[in-house]
Amino acid sequence: MTIHTKSVRLPTIDFSRFYGGATEREGFITELTRVLHDHGFFYLTGHGVPQTLINDVLAASKRFFALPEADKLSIEMVKSPHFRGYNRAGYERTRGEQDWREQLDINTEGEPVQSGPDTPWNRLYGPNQWPEALPELKPLLLRYQAEVTRIGIDVLKAIALALGQPENAFAEIYEPSPSQLLKIIRYPGREATGSDQGVGAHKDGGFVTVLLQDTTPGLRIRTEEGAWIEAPPVPGTFVINSGELLELATNGFVRADVHDVVTPPVGTERFSVAFFLGARYDAAIPVIPLPGELKRGERGVTVDPLNPIFREVGINHLKSRLRSHPDVAAKHHPDLLHLLELPATP
Repeated sequence: MTIHTKSVRLPTIDFSRFYGGATEREGFITELTRVLHDHGFFYLTGHGVPQTLINDVLAASKRFFALPEADKLSIEMVKSPHFRGYNRAGYERTRGEQDWREQLDINTEGEPVQSGPDTPWNRLYGPNQWPEALPELKPLLLRYQAEVTRIGIDVLKAIALALGQPENAFAEIYEPSPSQLLKIIRYPGREATGSDQGVGAHKDGGFVTVLLQDTTPGLRIRTEEGAWIEAPPVPGTFVINSGELLELATNGFVRADVHDVVTPPVGTERFSVAFFLGARYDAAIPVIPLPGELKRGERGVTVDPLNPIFREVGINHLKSRLRSHPDVAAKHHPDLLHLLELPATP
C-alpha cells in the first residue's frame, strides 16, 4: 500500500528571502530544493508585483470577456498562424477533450520569421492580436508580461541554485528571448458547459508557470501517489509550478506535476491569468549534472505515449500548440501534423 507522506496543502515561499542576506538566502534555497522535489507547486509571496497592477489586469480581463462576442471573435485565434488570439469555450483541447474556458493568448510581441524544414517552430513567432474595442488591454498586458517574466527568470535563478548550479545555469537556453506565453482566462459556471473539465489533467511545457488566481477556486494538483491537492486562491500570492523543461533538465528530480482545473459551480465564474516562461525555440534541453545528494533523487523523465516530451524546445512547444488548437493546425499547418506522431527524445 502506498502511504501518502506529502502535505495536503501547497507550501508558501516568501521570495523576498532570496534577495536577503547570505544566511536568509541559504535557508530559502534549502527550502526550495525540498519543495521542488516534493511538489513542484507552491504559493509565492514577496514577489514585488504592485497590487494595483494585479487589480488592473484582473479588471481588464473581465472587461474583455464581457465584450460582445463579435468583438472577441474579431481576434479569434484561428485567424493567426502564430497561435495568438481569442478562443471560445470548448475550442482548446487537453488530451483530445474540450476545455470549458474562454481565453486570450498572447506571446512575445514580434514579427513573422521565415521557417524551413529544420526550423518549423519559427512559425510561432509573430504579432499578437488585440481587440480594437479595448485599446487599453495591449499596454496593460505587455506591462504585466514584463513583470511576470522578471519573476519567472528570478525564480529560475533560484531553482538553479537549489539544484547546486550557478545562478545563470539556464540563461544560455532562454537568452536573449524566452517564450513568454500569457493567457487571460474565464471559466464559465457549470450550467454553461458540457462537463466539469475547465482544463483537463496536464503538465505545463515550459520552465515555470506564474499563475494569478482571482477569487474562485478550481485548481488541483495530483501527487505521485494519485491524490489531489486543492490550490485555492490566496490573496497577494502567485502559484508557481515547474514545467516539463525542468523535468527534462533534472532527469526527473524536479517533476512537472499533473494538474487540472474543475469547472466552477452553477451561478459562478472563475478568472485567472497564467504566464508560461519557456526557453528559446532553437534551444535543446541538456541534462544538468546534479550533485550527488540530489542525483540520488532523480526519478527519470515521465513517459506518456499520449503526450511525448521532446528535448528540442521548438518542437516541444509546437507539438503542444498543434495538439491544443486543432482548428489552427488544420487551417495553417496541415503539413506539420506528423509532428504529433514523433517519439520523444530520450
